[in-house]
Amino acid sequence: MHMPTWRACVRLLTAAVLIAVAASIFVALPSTAQRRRSPAPERRELPELYEPTRKQQPGVKESLEADVSARNVRVGPGFSGVEIVVFGAIDNSQQPSPESGYYDLIIVLEGVPRRVVARHRSNVAGMWVNTSSVTFENVPTFYAIASTRPLDEIASDDLRTLYRIGLRHLRLVPAFAQERALSRQDLDEFREAVARLKQRAGLFIQAPFAARFTGKNLFSSTVRLPANVTVGPFDTRIYLFHEQKLLSEFTVRLYLEREGIERYLYAFAFDYPALYGLSVVVVAAAVGLIAARLFGGDRAQ
Repeated sequence: MHMPTWRACVRLLTAAVLIAVAASIFVALPSTAQRRRSPAPERRELPELYEPTRKQQPGVKESLEADVSARNVRVGPGFSGVEIVVFGAIDNSQQPSPESGYYDLIIVLEGVPRRVVARHRSNVAGMWVNTSSVTFENVPTFYAIASTRPLDEIASDDLRTLYRIGLRHLRLVPAFAQERALSRQDLDEFREAVARLKQRAGLFIQAPFAARFTGKNLFSSTVRLPANVTVGPFDTRIYLFHEQKLLSEFTVRLYLEREGIERYLYAFAFDYPALYGLSVVVVAAAVGLIAARLFGGDRAQ
């Protein structure tokens, strides 16, 4: 007996659609706790409207003017990273020459913060299993810092803590309702582990002597964003120092944005999660049916 191929295809496709509808609705509708904990991604339709800002210390003549080589970077399928040049000038500079060391610069490039879960593995009965974990809030997806000298020679420890300058001074705050209470020493170990893993992935960078003066009042530095960097806004902060005293601060923002079909798929997945899940399953089922039709053929029973 031969079963009509079209009838089998219709049955399988109908079953796939029903299963996909139920699964996509179940997955796409988060619980109330999840909605409170994970807000929808922020929309930034016109990132170019962001204006750079400058903060001046009272009684200081010098001021910073700075910018980045690209404020909008498109990320496509072949994205392999990009180099961002940070450049600028010091108004009313008192520096006699670029090599004099009269001023110092610290340049920080920081990506959008995200929640990160750090886990600790232990050997239990010959098996490596996760025995403890900590969830940190507001961990930068990318953090690079370039300076004219080592940070401890430019600014005091208190000032670096205040302005979150340096990997040691990032505010990795543990979230509420941890699995179990941890000591301060345990939290510090988890913080160091997060920073170490981010550095290994090329997402946390600390580069003394990477910022340089090219003239009495001109400066520049180059920071490379790797291919695995998360898209979104990046705040670039430039600090001007003289004898460990902060004189001026300048902030400019750049954006990494998806382009092409990746951009539309990303927006579709967040705007219509149930429909996105349904369409993915239906397409997969259709491809499987087409492959079975082309290469399987009819079988006699």
